[in-house]
Formats: sequence, C-alpha cells, structure tokens
Amino acid sequence: MDAATGLPSAQALRERLQGAAYLADEALATSAWLAGTLERPLLLEGDAGVGKTALASALAQVQGARLVRLQCHEGLDLAQAAYEWNYGRQLMAIRLAEASEQRLAEADLFSRSYLMERPLLQAISSEGPCVLLIDEIDRADEAFEAFLLEVLSEYQITVPELGTLRARQIPLVLLTSNGTRELSDALRRRCLYHYLDYPTLAREIAIVKAALPQADTALVEEAVQFVQRLRREDLAKTPGIAETLDWVRALHRLHPQALPDDMGALLLTLGCLLKTREDRFMLTPERTRQLIEGRRSVGVAEKG
Repeated sequence: MDAATGLPSAQALRERLQGAAYLADEALATSAWLAGTLERPLLLEGDAGVGKTALASALAQVQGARLVRLQCHEGLDLAQAAYEWNYGRQLMAIRLAEASEQRLAEADLFSRSYLMERPLLQAISSEGPCVLLIDEIDRADEAFEAFLLEVLSEYQITVPELGTLRARQIPLVLLTSNGTRELSDALRRRCLYHYLDYPTLAREIAIVKAALPQADTALVEEAVQFVQRLRREDLAKTPGIAETLDWVRALHRLHPQALPDDMGALLLTLGCLLKTREDRFMLTPERTRQLIEGRRSVGVAEKG
C-alpha cells in the first residue's frame, strides 16, 4: 500500500482522483502512486494550464491531507521558503528580560517558539498527511535548487541554531515546471518524472463533463473541439484546461445548447480563452468561422 495516499494500487488512486473530478490517465496516476510508495518527489513538466497544480490539490483532497504550496519566483530565499526567526518577538523578549533584570540565554532566544515556519518547514513538521507543492521550480534560482536537495533527499532541514529538523511524516512532494529554464541534473536525479501534455480530445471532453455536469453535452463537445483546433494556431499563450472550463461556463450561461451561430456573440466570449492582445486580434471572425466549420466537417470522428 502507498504510505502517502493509503491506496493499494495506481488504479485505486486513479479512481479516487476521478471522484475528485481530476481525470488522470494511467501513466500519470502510476507516477503519482509510485512517488508515494517510494517516498520520492515527483517532478511534473508541461505547458502552463495542463493540470499540474490541480493534481496536487486533488491528491490532497483524496487522502484528506494538508496542502502546503510554495510558489517559486526569482530571488526566492531561505527565509521565504523554509523558515526565519521572529526578530520582533526576540527583541521584545530581550527588553522584557532587561526590564525585570533577568538574564536571557541565547538558547532561550533561539528556541522553536521563535521560529516562523515557511512552506518547506511546515510540510516536514506536519503531524498528519501532507502534500507539498513546489510550484514552478523553474522560476527559482539555481542556488535555491541546491538548498532543496537536502529537503528532497532526506526530508529534513538544518537550522544552525537548532540542529537538524526531520520530517515527522514524509510528505508527498510534487514539483512543477513550465520549462522556462533547464533544471539541474542533481535535482532531476532526486525526483520521479512525468511530462504532462495537453489532453486528447476525448479526455478533455470527459474532464469538462466531470467538472461541469450541468453543461449540455453537445455544447461541451463543440467547445472542446474548437479549443483543440485553437491550440494548433500560432498563439502567444495557448489556452489550457482552466481556460476551456472558463469558456464552457460562460457559454453555458449565455448559449446553453451549442456554440452560437452569431459570430459576434461568439467573439465576445473569447476573452475566456485568449489572454494576450496579439492572440485576440489574430483570431479574426473569418479565422474563427473556419475553425468552427472544421469542427462541423469532421465532428465526432475526431474523438477517436
């Protein structure tokens, strides 16, 4: 049985994820299950919007675990990611000791009670099940990667004033990367790996139906087919699954049965899919109609 998820097989995890409205294919479910079984971090790479971050939320949900998220960015340092000392409280303690003419030892000032836990320390200090999401690790500096090696290898953090703090319960760790820079070999060696691509037409239809069961089936199929064709265009930002869900929600409220025949009405909703000025103006009414006509000419045959 997987110690992290409490499930005996990858198929069982896949079924539980489906119950949480996250439709993982067999390869992804196996990677996540193995990460828990082997107590190894899982590195997920893929374009933005393919469901990497959503997987962490779904895994936390299915195992009743705490989700701890570390959002990476340029300049991320130890104080933001792991811990820092509460200097305000320490200074107050010093002043109170001086006022009462008491002696305050250094060990008293650098005790665990003055330590402010950031996401990494929160995860390894968790008493119960925990999913640690290290999101967009490719946005952090290489120096931060080097610090992560201790956390990912031994599930521990060394605090000079306190010593080594070890995990009370091994968290399930997911790292995501959008591929904005190459990650170090040392980091990759410590992780299991899975590349998460855009879903197939049939799988994306199933994802939308699971998330929006109230939406008309014909509308979902037509909308997803349109998005799948749109992703083949030369876009600055390709719409992900989240954009598909937003668009279907909007269409369901405005045109609940199918894509509107009125091209002007359809174009008004494309702000759900296209997030740059260039992409919005590139998709002209004529090109939009061509994409729709392509859907009508091929239709359900594309699902296979």
